[in-house]
Amino acid sequence: MGETRRDVNVQRIFLGANIGFLYGCALRFGYRLFPNSSMFQLVTVGFILFTPLAMGFITIFVIERHRPQPIWTWFLLPWIPVLAGEAAAAAFLWEGLICIAMFTPIALVASTVGGVAAGLIARMVRSRASRNVSLACIICLPALISPIEHPFLSQREVRSVESTIDIKASPAAIWSNIERVPPIRSSELRSSWSHAIGFPNPVEATLSKEATGGIRNATFEGGVLFVETVDTWEPYHHLSFSIHAQTDRIPKTTLDEHVKVGGEFFDVLHGDYELESLPDGEIRLHLRSLHRVSTDLNWYAHLWTDAIMRDLQVRILQVIRDRAEQVQSRQE
Repeated sequence: MGETRRDVNVQRIFLGANIGFLYGCALRFGYRLFPNSSMFQLVTVGFILFTPLAMGFITIFVIERHRPQPIWTWFLLPWIPVLAGEAAAAAFLWEGLICIAMFTPIALVASTVGGVAAGLIARMVRSRASRNVSLACIICLPALISPIEHPFLSQREVRSVESTIDIKASPAAIWSNIERVPPIRSSELRSSWSHAIGFPNPVEATLSKEATGGIRNATFEGGVLFVETVDTWEPYHHLSFSIHAQTDRIPKTTLDEHVKVGGEFFDVLHGDYELESLPDGEIRLHLRSLHRVSTDLNWYAHLWTDAIMRDLQVRILQVIRDRAEQVQSRQE
């Protein structure tokens, strides 16, 4: 009898997780079918927060209404339909790895909140009708919130990120590796978590003329091109440029639409190199950038965009340092 009860309980857990998974997939498929509908928008609080919350709620509600479960299941079982939904989105190429990585932390937290809420309601609300009304309200939340949130929550925020590195080389050796960047070999690039989740590696940078107004073409893997117009040209000291991403030329296989540079939600606007002389004779190279984040969840999105830009800048600075120090050692 004990074994039979365990089998039945496992079946109910499986059923709850599957219903939560199917609910999430149905919503995600709806966003794909109706991409221009105000009700079906992905980069919204309605989808990013309340869809996983509803998935977690449904999962625990279905399980708890048959038999009370250990409290820990309220926290962890909601993760199953969320992770399964992400696997399905990746398998069907609905989302790229970078979007999945950004979505996962906040989705797992939201699903746990939904699971705990479902557990409390299932145990504390005596009326079956009231419990069912709660379930219906939660199920409808993503579709109800997404169409109305944008006027209140949408923000356009310009973020600044600065990275530095100390280099044992002359300003001339460093400058020659800043104004133009010969093709970067893969062996020159350090390992990178941002590249591991899908952000392309830098390749090279060319310069049309050594003066203000010069055009610097910075290319990245996968056909990503930044056209940079030189704003400040102070040899051996300061180089800054305005950046325009060639969005139309970026293949869909490189960056998906939600993180495309120059797209609706994210863009890189300005870059700035500055050389600072240190008392010990080394040069501290500063690399600053400005980027735009335009979402309904900038408070969360900018944590990722700042981190990705910082990771990219550190990798570029490391290449410049290694090359400049090699030039310096040959000259000595």
